[in-house]
Amino acid sequence: MALDPELLKILACPVCKTPVEYHEAESVLACAKCRRRYAVKDDIPNMLPEEASRESPPRGDEHRGG
Repeated sequence: MALDPELLKILACPVCKTPVEYHEAESVLACAKCRRRYAVKDDIPNMLPEEASRESPPRGDEHRGG
């Protein structure tokens, strides 16, 4: 069972207000802007920021001083 497409249309990251993308294989809602990943368990998204994980930036995206 997957998340309701109508629900996905209105869900946004509670931290930065950016729409989230559902990654069904990983059971997470991912925010591309702040890189938070919200777990989905039994088709119920946990959108609590304090329980979200953070995705590491891709190699080469680290800020380099200079």
